[in-house]
Amino acid sequence: MTTSNVPEIPLTDDGARWLETAVERIRADAGALAALFPAAGRACGREPVPGDPAWTVDEAARARLLLALPQTGAHLGETLFELYAHGDAAERLAVLRSLPALEHDSGLGDSGVPLVRDALRTNDARLVQAAMGPYAAGHLSDHAYRQAVLKCVFIGVPLAAVAGLDSRADGEMARMMADFAEERLLAGREVPPDVWPVLERHPTFLTRIHALIGEER
Repeated sequence: MTTSNVPEIPLTDDGARWLETAVERIRADAGALAALFPAAGRACGREPVPGDPAWTVDEAARARLLLALPQTGAHLGETLFELYAHGDAAERLAVLRSLPALEHDSGLGDSGVPLVRDALRTNDARLVQAAMGPYAAGHLSDHAYRQAVLKCVFIGVPLAAVAGLDSRADGEMARMMADFAEERLLAGREVPPDVWPVLERHPTFLTRIHALIGEER
């Protein structure tokens, strides 16, 4: 059973008590989050969630802390960005993975977009992959989404992990992928396999690539 796409997590009695108390403290005082958010890994554990290895226990626990915040909209977005900016990699991943749940339950709206943009400026594949979830698919502009998908290909984030690609892989994205593939081929470098499914949606962009590789795919 999940709540707002946040998986259920196995906790020890001590861990469960800590999380319950932490949630109540944050509901009463949002300022308590600053100390409790970093402590979640130590209190709850950091192992992958059984049956949902895309999440770790500390990420899911931190998501529950964020969902307890008595904030919405821009105010919530500011709190999240502050946590993200001062957090370590595990804390940043937790914030990014929590965005869809916060949109659904806490009225985040567009106020999480600056977080996604910041993550996409890094070359940390883990952060980029976490950023390109359902929240980004629903809120990034067409141009920003295309650029983010191209970055995923460039740094090795599998496009199977990118939300929204089926509906957002348009002709302009295919053109950008064709340009990227052509540059790689002319430089004697391998084209990442994730490029081809996007190009095959728009076969007209395959013509010059076929000419370069000298064979039909």
